[in-house]
Amino acid sequence: MTKAIENIWIAHIFLIKNRWKHTTVIVVTIICFTCLSCSENNSSKTLFLAHSLPETHPVHQGILDFKKELEKISGGNLKVKVFPNGQLGSEREVLELLQIGSIAITKVSTNTMANFAPKYGILSAPYLFKGKTHFFEVLESEIGEEILESSSNFLLKGLCYYDAGSRSFYTKDRPVRTPEDLQGLKIRVMNHQLSIDLVQELGGSATPMSFGELYTALQQGVVDGAENNPPSFVSSNHFEVCKYYTLDEHSSAPDILVISTKSWNSLRSQQQGWVKKAAKISAQTQKEYWKASVEKCMKILEENDVEIIRPNKSLFRTKSAPLLTQLAKEPEMSSIIQKIQSYKQK
Repeated sequence: MTKAIENIWIAHIFLIKNRWKHTTVIVVTIICFTCLSCSENNSSKTLFLAHSLPETHPVHQGILDFKKELEKISGGNLKVKVFPNGQLGSEREVLELLQIGSIAITKVSTNTMANFAPKYGILSAPYLFKGKTHFFEVLESEIGEEILESSSNFLLKGLCYYDAGSRSFYTKDRPVRTPEDLQGLKIRVMNHQLSIDLVQELGGSATPMSFGELYTALQQGVVDGAENNPPSFVSSNHFEVCKYYTLDEHSSAPDILVISTKSWNSLRSQQQGWVKKAAKISAQTQKEYWKASVEKCMKILEENDVEIIRPNKSLFRTKSAPLLTQLAKEPEMSSIIQKIQSYKQK
């Protein structure tokens, strides 16, 4: 892909993101750039991959492994151009660009994906899994594949899961040791119904908000805290404001690598196999990056006088149990919950 074509393609994304209304602009954009999610010459095809994480993040490292493995397996037939740091939009915006075929691949949280394909929402259910081993065995089984495939009807095909750790509460002015300590606290959550419901069920006041706005909101007291995994807590510098981190680990929603079905269907069968193989390999190496990152981040928190609280998780599990009961009333969700809970570990 020449630099000129890349610059024109980015300009195309800018036009779509900013939803220009002028008819001429829209028509010219559609005619000229509909197929620019993949740049192709006689010897190779380049897939454009955009995500919102910084380049230091362990998930970005996994994505670089996907790029390296795909280019290696395909002998250079398929290449990947990565746009990190939210250069091309938020998770939701990039998913919308995948749906129209303007970008080939992205990485998003299953919380965000649940707004497009509901089955992903079950992975955010509090305390659904028995532990890390159970969690990954389920994701890498037919159950996980069923969920990945469920978004194809929405023009988004899941390729693999990346470890995004467990989400826990961090607060600014007072520690959270039991669910009762959340009473009266405004807690930032993703714009995801189950995340909102969880905080409300535990007694807090859920406040959906963009992650990019959160640091200032914490400083100014707009919210009293938030919930996230250690690498995100550290990379965002939220630990500079919030000095209490409660490892209740209420949710283990993973990240997923997603390809536009328009891009997927443009690939030959052999190329599709290369993409899936590279994704699965990167999912395994990314686990190691995540583990190392968590260990490093916990040391950083301790060095910066953040109080690490290890609460009695059973108190949070019991308090949040009605959410799982409510989810199980939905026939489609009930089936998946039963499969997960009855899954026999290897």
